[in-house]
Amino acid sequence: MALKAVHVSDVPNLDCVPDNASFALYATRFSKGVEMERATSFKVPKFLVIGHRGNGMNMLQSTDFRMKAVKENTILSFNTAGKHAVDYIEFDVQVTKDGCPIIFHDNFIYSEEDGSIYEKRVTELSLSEFLTYGPQRELGLEGKPLLRKTKDGKHLKWAVESDEHACTLQEAFEKVNPSLGFNIELKFDDYIVYQQHHLNDVLKAIVQVVVDHAKERPVIFSTFQPDAALLVKKLQNTYPVFFLTNGGNEIYDDVRRNSLEEAIKLCLEGGLEGIVSEVRGIFRHPAAVKKIKDLKLSLLTYGKLNNVAEAVYMQHLMGVDGVIVDLVKEITEAVSKMMRPSGGVEGKIAMEGEDQVVVEGTRPQFSQRELEFLLKLIPELIQQ
Repeated sequence: MALKAVHVSDVPNLDCVPDNASFALYATRFSKGVEMERATSFKVPKFLVIGHRGNGMNMLQSTDFRMKAVKENTILSFNTAGKHAVDYIEFDVQVTKDGCPIIFHDNFIYSEEDGSIYEKRVTELSLSEFLTYGPQRELGLEGKPLLRKTKDGKHLKWAVESDEHACTLQEAFEKVNPSLGFNIELKFDDYIVYQQHHLNDVLKAIVQVVVDHAKERPVIFSTFQPDAALLVKKLQNTYPVFFLTNGGNEIYDDVRRNSLEEAIKLCLEGGLEGIVSEVRGIFRHPAAVKKIKDLKLSLLTYGKLNNVAEAVYMQHLMGVDGVIVDLVKEITEAVSKMMRPSGGVEGKIAMEGEDQVVVEGTRPQFSQRELEFLLKLIPELIQQ
């Protein structure tokens, strides 16, 4: 398949990417994960593909059925992602009021009773109460309706093609293929100022489960909460800690969250191993990649652009270590083609005017004009 140029107006909304997205890279799951020296260093041996909330986040308002195929943050979603060449799965961990680490993204659970919608903060529920929402483990037992609030304030029924009950962090360790790495996002509310003792209690509960059940499984901690990132690094020195940042795309009261420069400073001050940036922050400030790598920090990205294979490949060329993606099947297949070892069989190259075009089955090789086109395309995609 030849490399095709498309007009920006023809690029779909980024929550609905066509099946024939044209590019891709190699990701073979590695059994022993990243190379670690007791977290004093962290070396990524290959370009990583990480499944977002397992097999991809749920976007209930999307017209793309893939965004509603499997319930996010469930054992089913994790094992579905594991059927493809992902290296890690990323998921969100919070702690219930009775001290149990559970896997759930949103700060609030929404449900309906007698025609009225109500909300409850996840961390103010006990484990037993949390598990009463949505599908139940026992056959024939019906749970409380589970709704989700969209960014525009609508409450939608959390309806997906393949549903499953909620799970705890311990269950994930017990029921997911042990060769699949875990990227554990330590989830906190952006609008709460947490006291040190509270962060300490929450993080100790999570770390204890990891220590007790991880065994040889590769594990990465990540969080948007700067103090939590620093504290979890102090609580343990076995697993690497990454700081999550929007890379300047949004502004917060805590200045440490507002730029890649601040993220770098936090990592250096706290001895963290890397940064996970919203991908637009990287494309807007490409020079930051070299700085991050020169400082021996690892760099991963997240965001809707990571569902576009061209954007993923550009990051590989820039030196990014890995991407967190929703379209696990499509991107892992794309990566497997793009990242074929250079010593492999070369495919045929057709010449069209001044451009070099690579046919299907070859490792991507771009002319200067093609690279310039891609570099121009990315900023326009970012603005959408």
